[in-house]
Amino acid sequence: MNQTDQRYHHFVQILREELVPAMGCTEPIAIAYGAAKAREVLGRLPEKILVEASGNIIKNVKSVVVPNTGGLKGIEASAAAGAVAGDAGKILEVISQVTDAQKEAIKAYLASHEVRVAPAPGDVVFDIIVTLTAGEDTVRLRIADYHTNIVLIEKNGETLLEAGAVVSQDAAGGLTDRSCMSVEAIVDFAGTCDIEDVREIVQRQIDYNYAIAQEGMKNPWGANIGKVLREHYGDDIKIRARAMAAAGSDARMSGCEMPVIIVSGSGNQGITASVPVIEYAKHLGADEEKTLRAVTLSDLLTIHMKTGIGRLSAYCGAVSAGCASGAAIAWLNGGGYEEIAHTLVNALATISGMICDGAKPSCAAKIAAAVDAGLLGYNMYRSEQQFRGGEGIVSKGVENTIANIGRLGRLGMRETDREIIRIMTGQPPKA
Repeated sequence: MNQTDQRYHHFVQILREELVPAMGCTEPIAIAYGAAKAREVLGRLPEKILVEASGNIIKNVKSVVVPNTGGLKGIEASAAAGAVAGDAGKILEVISQVTDAQKEAIKAYLASHEVRVAPAPGDVVFDIIVTLTAGEDTVRLRIADYHTNIVLIEKNGETLLEAGAVVSQDAAGGLTDRSCMSVEAIVDFAGTCDIEDVREIVQRQIDYNYAIAQEGMKNPWGANIGKVLREHYGDDIKIRARAMAAAGSDARMSGCEMPVIIVSGSGNQGITASVPVIEYAKHLGADEEKTLRAVTLSDLLTIHMKTGIGRLSAYCGAVSAGCASGAAIAWLNGGGYEEIAHTLVNALATISGMICDGAKPSCAAKIAAAVDAGLLGYNMYRSEQQFRGGEGIVSKGVENTIANIGRLGRLGMRETDREIIRIMTGQPPKA
């Protein structure tokens, strides 16, 4: 793809927007970021905190350990960590520099101050409203649509910042237009771009995400899915690729304080899109440039598939990343557009029913399954097998199948999402 092509610059900018560092699961970190920013505006430690959160935020924060809190979980811990010890200037690394004394201060704050959680009003899928009160002063801050998108700041009823309208369903308002993306264009860009335009962004992802995967394999984290795979399935590259990605997720979900480079707002997706590709690149002896291009390909394919679904839904985001990593592995093995398109369709047809029931250790096992589906999709092509248009949700042409998946995740699974949230929060089934 020539640099005079407008899509070229869009792809570079999309990578810059999406591949950002985060320490900890991004939903609790978004709450901590909002609380830290609100405290900055308030000017002192709040006497009480109210967090109003949409159902998907509640779902994704409920069971995950908030890093640098001494093992605390949940929305209350996230908000307290941000308000007591957060540095809003670090954005999604807001609680990366918490000291041992501050960890104790977070616990003491939770024991002595009111931190209340309530459902957010309306139907915005990604919605966090943090209200901090100290004496006569109140600050209200809202993050909507994606993790760093502050759309409103009010102090004592005065509006200090107000963005444009918030959509009723998940969107990427304020981000570079994704409509230019297609599998064919992404393959072209990844294979021909000036590597210096993506090197710094993607190399940081390779370094960070592979490091946390190594940590997950070295030490006990979560359900230790990576170790289970290696113990019972062996040391084949197909197993190592799945195990390393799962290990990175296990460490992250269980409070590991190492940063991760996220993709589509998710550290698990950032790990899944990169670590299996890195592992295969090492196995195949790929040089640095080819590895960078393969991970770039996987990242952009993940973003493309996830765009139609939205940031949060009942559709497991690891599916898109696992399918994309399988396609990038096909590329590492010499495949082009045809191999990649077939890999994606085959993989999506296999595993698109996997649900998201929040962030927690089982994400690691889902990642392993998603990477396995990506590899199966590629090996089906190698064996001249495929799923064909008209079979289930598969339509002729990879873009049509991706559009179907977007429709399924964004529209078809709305009620599934609501029921998952009802189950997770102990509510009775809908009458």
